[in-house]
Amino acid sequence: MLKEWTRTMLYNSEADLLYIRLDDRPQPVVNERLSDDIVLDVGENEKIVGIEILGASRHLNLEKLLQS
Repeated sequence: MLKEWTRTMLYNSEADLLYIRLDDRPQPVVNERLSDDIVLDVGENEKIVGIEILGASRHLNLEKLLQS
């Protein structure tokens, strides 16, 4: 079963930081660092609600990603 979801992507070019929000509901989150460059926001019921990617241009094709 496929589930539709909306995502919000924000990019800060000065910090080269990409933030992807997977759940826009207001809720408390806990940050969990996966690596030096990736931090997860974990919300209610241990669900990932956001992903922060530091040095995003080194990891992703931002031009293609942000045009969608």
